[in-house]
Amino acid sequence: MALSGINSVFSVKQVFWSNILLAICCAFYLAWWLAAFKPTGAVKGIKSGWLLIPAFAAGLISIITAVKGIQSAPVSATLFPKRSLLWGGIAAYIILLLITKFFFKRKVTTELVLIVGWAAMMMSEIDMLYGIGHISHGTAAAFIAVVAVFVFISLGCYVIYYRLSGRAGYFDGMVPLLLVALAAVCVSVVAA
Repeated sequence: MALSGINSVFSVKQVFWSNILLAICCAFYLAWWLAAFKPTGAVKGIKSGWLLIPAFAAGLISIITAVKGIQSAPVSATLFPKRSLLWGGIAAYIILLLITKFFFKRKVTTELVLIVGWAAMMMSEIDMLYGIGHISHGTAAAFIAVVAVFVFISLGCYVIYYRLSGRAGYFDGMVPLLLVALAAVCVSVVAA
């Protein structure tokens, strides 16, 4: 097997494991959310906060693994110009921060950077999988459309969260986590 073929296999495995770790991150984050924000009988403090430790660890390792896989891939084609996803993600975050803060009066929280960062990472993975010939142009376009819809829904949940009552806000907060986990599992299946 040629070196580029070995690198392609390595890159796909990295993306596979990155998304498995992202799904694990979401599972722990969701478990914390379910315990800490329960409308009645919420479990606060260290009793639920410890769930954020494995969530953070799995999320960080997921990002590192994805970046290694993306950077080591011998891509022969791209869907996006080089570094456009990085700079586009930064620009999108700044624009969305200003829009949500000043137009929607939404308090800025970590979730916004997580939504935008996830979208940029997912688009980079799709671009890489397409660039090494692991997925077709049509499959890549379908994944991009799904990511765009998931981001739109997640941003909607982000904007309205503080306007909702306890129970509605509780369920609203789960939606982005479930969507990210679903997308991560789907990319892992395609990468497998």
